[in-house]
Amino acid sequence: MPEQPVLRTMPAGAIELGDQLHRAVAEMASWMREYGDVAAHSSQDVPLSELEAATAELRHRLRDNYPFHHPRYAGQMLKPPHPAAVIGYVTAMLVNPNNHALDGGPATAAMEKDVVGQLAAMFGFPEAPGHLGHLTSSGTIANLEALFVARETHPGKAISHSADAHYTHARMAHLLGIEAVAVPTTADGTMDLDALDAVLGQGRVGTVVATTGTTGLGAVDPVHEIVPIARRHGVRVHVDAAYGGFFRLIADDQPGGVVAAPYLAIADCDSVVLDPHKHGLQPYGCGAVLFRDAGVAQHYLHDSPYTYFTSDDLHLGEISIECSRAGAVAAALWLTLRLLPLTADGLGAVLRPGRQAALDWAARIEAGDELRLYQPPQLDIVAYFPNRQRLSEVDAASAAALAAGMARPPAESLHLATYTVDGPALAARGHHLDLDVPTGRILRSVLMKPEHEAAVPELHRGLLGLVGRG
Repeated sequence: MPEQPVLRTMPAGAIELGDQLHRAVAEMASWMREYGDVAAHSSQDVPLSELEAATAELRHRLRDNYPFHHPRYAGQMLKPPHPAAVIGYVTAMLVNPNNHALDGGPATAAMEKDVVGQLAAMFGFPEAPGHLGHLTSSGTIANLEALFVARETHPGKAISHSADAHYTHARMAHLLGIEAVAVPTTADGTMDLDALDAVLGQGRVGTVVATTGTTGLGAVDPVHEIVPIARRHGVRVHVDAAYGGFFRLIADDQPGGVVAAPYLAIADCDSVVLDPHKHGLQPYGCGAVLFRDAGVAQHYLHDSPYTYFTSDDLHLGEISIECSRAGAVAAALWLTLRLLPLTADGLGAVLRPGRQAALDWAARIEAGDELRLYQPPQLDIVAYFPNRQRLSEVDAASAAALAAGMARPPAESLHLATYTVDGPALAARGHHLDLDVPTGRILRSVLMKPEHEAAVPELHRGLLGLVGRG
């Protein structure tokens, strides 16, 4: 039986992706012609020769990038979108629908409601119309909306978040004019529950933000323990799952999976955000915010004299802070989830290799003497540092490894990232160095591509070559 053709990621699937995009352009042009031929206005005409020259320059300039697609890029949380997302985005972009109102994008608004329902189900939120949610242009905007609702439901109250949470919470709290209280973390980078209980006991906090996957270390706050503490004090719980939310699909306490309890507890929280443009395989510009109680819509609702006229159904613009939003984002996510559904065997199968890669690399680091593991990985982020006596030496060796890896020829390059630590953070994790400087850089790798699983032996060999003492 012949092998069924597949659409692979770039660069292996370049031909198939090109064929699908060619078909998308042709079929959307055919749909446009159903409304009758239109003479294109000459003001938008551009000579093909000039277009070819300009696009050649564009392609040349885009080569000034790091190889985000390659497993030897083990630096920041960056990777190209899945080809299915590209096809979905480009196909809808040719129409350019606006998901603010149903009259601006009826088809993609329906797709958005569909995917939001799937995301809500993944977290255990009630079925529509029980929950409320929509896509956003980023996790930052998604968190802004969640904190906006926090302010409206608990006016005059502060929010609290872990000291290692994303800086967006303090920034958005400042924007909203509310106080943000940072709660200390424990030795694994998660929120200190005793400190949280003490903060909430002061009565000044209305919402606590739990993080399931800090962007620095991938630390997962114990949501299942935070919820009862918050409820005892009459406080809401918002979950920032922007980075680690999709790990709910492999939160099974099994090898290669992640701890289940914090993810299962999200179902009991008031709101959650996630970034499909990270582990959801989407292009940038795709975040999502979900509320367990659809009643929070009262804090959004507004009217407009020139929109919302084609349907009595709820328009997405009526329940969002953003106005115009690309319908192409919804189309991209909808098409991706048709092919890689939100199941352990669907999108979960894309996440599990990265988690396994982190466990494998951490074990190799611990087995040798050249490097020290900063802390065990909780998701797919590994932090480690060259084994040196002084923090200044760790800092210098880490910076040198980062620069040397990028300076290698393309086919041999190794791209890492750094993370700044201080003496107390090191000591809390059992690392006792001569603290001759107040802070220093260690190395950090995000293993979010499934190809990282097979690449770990090569990555580790390359890393050892970079941190060798000479």
